[in-house]
Amino acid sequence: MKKAVFITLGSLIAIFALYIAFLYYVPYSKGTRAGELIKFSYRGVVIKTWEGEISQGISGAQIFSFSVLDKDEDVIAKLKEYQGNYVKVTYIERFASFAIWGETNYFITDVELENSPHFNR
Repeated sequence: MKKAVFITLGSLIAIFALYIAFLYYVPYSKGTRAGELIKFSYRGVVIKTWEGEISQGISGAQIFSFSVLDKDEDVIAKLKEYQGNYVKVTYIERFASFAIWGETNYFITDVELENSPHFNR
């Protein structure tokens, strides 16, 4: 009886670990988006994550919401610096996310300052 319980528990733990590894290492899609960085904040009550938004239209009609993992300190520093500017972000989209990673399935891996196509700066 004990052996069956340990085998069942071990199997469930292994399946859960494989699921987490799959979510972390297998992206659903990769890409880039550009727009005005209108929001970037460290938010949450119990679990705090970095969340942001990019406006992809003149009137803010299309908003791209994203998260940044805590380990990407250089990306976080650049996003803080580029607040209010036109940026191009490189992201990966995951099948799902956990609360400790962020609120969205889109995770920024790189950010660059760009010239706005709407205004000459």
